[in-house]
Amino acid sequence: MRSVRMRILATLLVLAGVAVGGWQLLPSQENTARTIEVGTTDEVTSLDPAGAYDAGSWALFSNVFQSLLTFEPGGASPVPDAARSCDFVGSQLTTYRCTLHTGLAFPSGRTMTAEDVKYSFDRVKAIKSDVGPSSLLSTLRSVDASGLTVTFHLSSPDATFPFKVATGAGSIVDSQKYPKKHLRTDPGADGTGPYELTAYTKGKKAALAPNTRYQGAVQKTGRPVDLLYYVDSDALDKAWNAKRIDVATRQLPPKVLSGLSASDPNQRLSESDSSETRNLYLNTRANAPLHDSRVRQAMAWLIDREELAATVYEGTVDPLYSLIPTGITGHTTSFFDAYPKQDAKRAKALLTAAGVTTPVRFTYGYAENRGSSEAEATAIKKQLEASGLFKVTLKGYAWTAFQEAWATGKLDAYAVGWVADYPDPDTFGAPLVGTKGTMNTGYSNKAVDQLIQASQRYADRGDAASDFSTLQQDVAHDVPVIPLWQGKEYVLSTEDVGGGQYLDDGTGVFRLWTLNWI
Repeated sequence: MRSVRMRILATLLVLAGVAVGGWQLLPSQENTARTIEVGTTDEVTSLDPAGAYDAGSWALFSNVFQSLLTFEPGGASPVPDAARSCDFVGSQLTTYRCTLHTGLAFPSGRTMTAEDVKYSFDRVKAIKSDVGPSSLLSTLRSVDASGLTVTFHLSSPDATFPFKVATGAGSIVDSQKYPKKHLRTDPGADGTGPYELTAYTKGKKAALAPNTRYQGAVQKTGRPVDLLYYVDSDALDKAWNAKRIDVATRQLPPKVLSGLSASDPNQRLSESDSSETRNLYLNTRANAPLHDSRVRQAMAWLIDREELAATVYEGTVDPLYSLIPTGITGHTTSFFDAYPKQDAKRAKALLTAAGVTTPVRFTYGYAENRGSSEAEATAIKKQLEASGLFKVTLKGYAWTAFQEAWATGKLDAYAVGWVADYPDPDTFGAPLVGTKGTMNTGYSNKAVDQLIQASQRYADRGDAASDFSTLQQDVAHDVPVIPLWQGKEYVLSTEDVGGGQYLDDGTGVFRLWTLNWI
């Protein structure tokens, strides 16, 4: 979900191994069939594209399924994948048409048709899973299919619709393998992506083999890969040190990342800019303890991002003062402008004006075994309680239970990382602060919704910057969310594995096929 700007990957630093001679970049003949072991702390919510809207699930979808469009490494605009071509019809940006490649085949050998594409989009909207991606298709009114042609009819002009088609929400499934009105629950997946899922054990391993039938934007489908899932960052670090994995990504502990050396000859490290953000979301509903915007504003006066970045994350992230991160069209410093430094006196004045009893008591939910989430929650609790104005109860959840709790509005406050769905600022708008948005804070502001819709009318996305600037000012005033930090992408690999710098570049695509033995 996870990872937006007109160019997300502003900088790529390959800190180890870049000086290796060109001859070593050629694949070793003896390694071509050897499986590359990739370790991650990501979790997969569902193997069904209609039932997941999280970075771990979408990382797998990027490899197993095809969408009509995709993004090239560092790309700012979608390019054809399962489609031969896609374009808006006319200038109104309300009709979008794609023509499929011929001969695309599912694992069963059955040829993909336009009806499969229509079926895939229709079922996402029909199932409307609480933790699924249906909110991304909010402007999609209907889909027509004829031969190899798919036509999307939109309820309002939406220049960002091609970006959404290129995400996990646009994954094309075999209509004969996926139920129309409910999620598929067996441990299988039938797509036309660069890889086939040959075996899957939830929370343990996804075994992937190159798909020999694949046709699309990817030129070479890569080596066999095992995607290994670890319960937390410490477990991932132990696996790396024990040499059980060849690649470690998303996410090693901050203390490990901060101590990595560019001079280590036994490994390769890629570090790049990222659009990944982490925000503190606040329940704005009438019966919630944080309902009054002045209470949320008081919290904004007490959060110290610099301290979080320096202590909990040991300098591996940067403080963030806006909804849209640095490097993305429309980025501002709206929260710094409104709340430039910690100020308990201003916070107290707001709570007095709101007429609430202090300390304001609320529960902060966090996902257990998810990076530094518990340490972060503890640090934020300490910052808020130091003023004497708040009393925070921390409650940990398993990842799936955590998702369900926020999706059903049961949490007073919770921090979640956001990996951009596509390289456009729109992905930080409707999903995060739009009415009925993905983060489900109960927040609804008609002016914000109008700005989101207005920004989608611009084919030249730079023209939307003014709308996003105003939107962020409104959000800083209403405070349904408090931005915390902006991350970086780290991929650590052994010295004989190349391509890690292209694995995860913030475009929303996780490119296992770029990994190779050298």
